Amino acid sequence: MKLFSAFVAAFMLLSFSTYASAFTNKPDSDKYNRREVMIPMRDGVKLHAVVFTPKNQTEKLPFLMLRTPYGVNGYPSPEKMGYVKDMAEDGYIFVFEDIRGRYLSEGKYAMSRVSRDKKDPKAIDESSDTYDTIDWLLKNIPDNNGKVGEYGISYDGWTSIIAASDPHPALVAVSEQATPSDMFLNDDLHHNGAFRLSYAFEYAFMEEISKTDSLFQFGNYDTYDWYLKLGPLSNINDKYIHGKLPSWNSYIDHPDYDDFWKRQSLPYRLDSPRLAIQHVSGWWDQEDMVGPQSAYQALEKQDRHNRNFIVMGPWRHGGWAGGEGTSLGNIKFDGQTTATYFRKEIQAKWFAWYLKGKGDGKFAEAISFQTGSNQWKNYTAWPPKESSIKNIYFHANGKLSFSPPSATEGKFDSYVSDPARPVPYRARPIEETYGPGSRWYFWLTEDQRFVDNRPDVLSWQTDTLTEDVTVTGNLLAKLYAATSAGDADWVVKLIDVYPEVYKKELKMSGYELMIAADVLRGRYRKSLSKPEPMTPGKVEQYDIDLHGIDHVFKKGHKIMVQVQSSWFPIIDRNPQKYVPSIYKAKESDYQKATEMIYHSVGAASCIALPVVD
Repeated sequence: MKLFSAFVAAFMLLSFSTYASAFTNKPDSDKYNRREVMIPMRDGVKLHAVVFTPKNQTEKLPFLMLRTPYGVNGYPSPEKMGYVKDMAEDGYIFVFEDIRGRYLSEGKYAMSRVSRDKKDPKAIDESSDTYDTIDWLLKNIPDNNGKVGEYGISYDGWTSIIAASDPHPALVAVSEQATPSDMFLNDDLHHNGAFRLSYAFEYAFMEEISKTDSLFQFGNYDTYDWYLKLGPLSNINDKYIHGKLPSWNSYIDHPDYDDFWKRQSLPYRLDSPRLAIQHVSGWWDQEDMVGPQSAYQALEKQDRHNRNFIVMGPWRHGGWAGGEGTSLGNIKFDGQTTATYFRKEIQAKWFAWYLKGKGDGKFAEAISFQTGSNQWKNYTAWPPKESSIKNIYFHANGKLSFSPPSATEGKFDSYVSDPARPVPYRARPIEETYGPGSRWYFWLTEDQRFVDNRPDVLSWQTDTLTEDVTVTGNLLAKLYAATSAGDADWVVKLIDVYPEVYKKELKMSGYELMIAADVLRGRYRKSLSKPEPMTPGKVEQYDIDLHGIDHVFKKGHKIMVQVQSSWFPIIDRNPQKYVPSIYKAKESDYQKATEMIYHSVGAASCIALPVVD
């Protein structure tokens, strides 16, 4: 989970800083009274919280609560926070709490704390801490209406949905936003078993080296160089951390998908929606795009009372919490104020209904901002039933089409993957994730032409489209591939290529916009729990989940697919020689390998696209 809690996202767009800008207004101009409290938990530990109540409160009000590891003491009055301003104007009792062991709260912090043993009355977890907090608030904060809503982004989204898994009776509505779901399968720490090196290391250091957030001192502005010179992953402890980060040590101890990872995952903890839940996801969320979709799908299977909803928009991680949302990086949305719309028309109205009974209570099952066409869409299900699967196939000579390959075509394309020269995941310099000047927040929308001339990246593209192609739903890449080594990573990217002369905005001419992408570590092709070496030269099918999209490839554009075997340093280097644990690999284990991507009859690599006619 992440630095960008809801309010960090709202107040900072491009730097890691404090809330200093929030204090330009004098407290006597605030519309809310502020009170700090220490709330006792069942085991005697006290958690620090800041409570804001309206100065001109005329009726009993519900609570809106956010629980975070990122520190709440600097939060300004709610009407001065862009993220919740619309709700603050309507009137709620706002509660912001430091979770156990962080900032001003007592106790010991545990990242992604596992669920407690309910047979032990003093056992604790995030749901019990939320329960005890709510119980105290109901009894000690006057003029409340007995209802509580919880919300938050990233780690705060995770604490929200964990609270919903075992809720206090007064907790009636939860909006989890950008929660992680399964730290080995997707989101922050791994993608399909491939380790998210730079993010996992920098986040673990930030959260665990002290009780408050701290940045690792790299001594390199371009961290690509630092991670490359690092060598094997074992050097993190041997040379720098010396066992001081509990999470890093856990990564080493659990290199495969075992109970350690399963017990943390949301599918393990969720059964049915016990209250109203709203899941919020960004199409270009660089940290937790998958989590809300996965959480929604897990709960939807048992949603018998229509209490499970999902919202997806054109945002980076937490991008809906601040600003207007008319653009993301270089991508513009035709003047649509997507973030403002979410906060005012979706989030505020959703909580107003469930906590106050205001409005008509009619909410679409799935709300999506469709990119390309740049318009909001409502669906009765996600993924929509209107889509039908059409395969788009790789061909010889870099061609991509909806027709399968013929028997007369060449069988495969190949490249050499060299761990000593890995493909960067974004254009260099690659700044520290949350360091000064970092472009981390927008890298998923970065122009992919920066890798076009690399010999270790293969590309296929269609002819210029003669009509719009609308793709709405979940994508699956079916890659037929072989390697000369015992292990390999497969990175697949689906790209929207703009016209060579884009008159609407000339600087976007030829732009290669990544619409969906992910990675699979070959050793986990059959099982995340039981890795197997790959047989050199053997052609196998690799299914790579590219997750959900809602995008229109416009007439005049092209569809492109890129395949590569490194994505550094967001993904650690695969040694390519099979070793039982990459965390314990030696320098000599890192070897070049020849990778072959097949596009032949019987081994036709493709992407299964959910196309709407």
